[in-house]
Amino acid sequence: MSVIFDIQDHVARVTIDRPERMNAIDSATHKRLCAIWDEIEATPDIRCVVLTGAGEKAFSAGADLKEDSGKSGVEYWQSISETYAGISLRRSLKTPVIARVNGLALGGGLEMVLGCDIVIAADTARFALPEAKVGRVPLDGGMVLLQRLIPRNIAVGMMMTGRMVPAKEMARYGLINAVVPMAELNAEVDRWVADILASAPLSVRAIKAIARETPEMSVHDAFARQTPELIAALNSDDANEGVVAFREKRAPLWKGR
Repeated sequence: MSVIFDIQDHVARVTIDRPERMNAIDSATHKRLCAIWDEIEATPDIRCVVLTGAGEKAFSAGADLKEDSGKSGVEYWQSISETYAGISLRRSLKTPVIARVNGLALGGGLEMVLGCDIVIAADTARFALPEAKVGRVPLDGGMVLLQRLIPRNIAVGMMMTGRMVPAKEMARYGLINAVVPMAELNAEVDRWVADILASAPLSVRAIKAIARETPEMSVHDAFARQTPELIAALNSDDANEGVVAFREKRAPLWKGR
């Protein structure tokens, strides 16, 4: 199995399990990941996802260039633009996703990171979009997402040169929420997971929906945006439970409705 998928206590953990290939993504792995995102979307009980790679060397080295898909670059680009099935450009996933970056995040690996909501990285992690070095371009969202998440010239410089950027430098650009030693990576991720689980699940989904759908809108248009997730959160039992729990000085009992 190229991907390990486990659900426990409202948390899904998705691990790309090809350490011998630096967790590079071949067609079978890509297909499995897309099916997993579909399943997570269809499972409201999942309140948080942790995405990572096996081992300590790589989160993912991107596309497995040893595999020949038979598609031309244009055909591959068209297939992506028709489905948006991967994590980087998927529009329909409202569950928060934490990237646990345990090593190299290159090409499609970095593009998966760009599709996550929170990024926790080991201090040994490095990031790059090296597609131009092999006559390709960052089609899985890299060209359009990176320049929106970090300064434009830094993003373009990375893509034109393929240079690797250390985790601490990417944190300074604002892409990473926390950088910790490898030995502390799991504990740091677990703290973020716990904080998400302590929040009302419908509130978290509403926040992600608005954050994802409104960046290009004016402030007033974004404020007026009524996503189904926002309306569900505002009308939920949990909206009352949170206030009652605060007044009673106890932990809220979230029902997700």
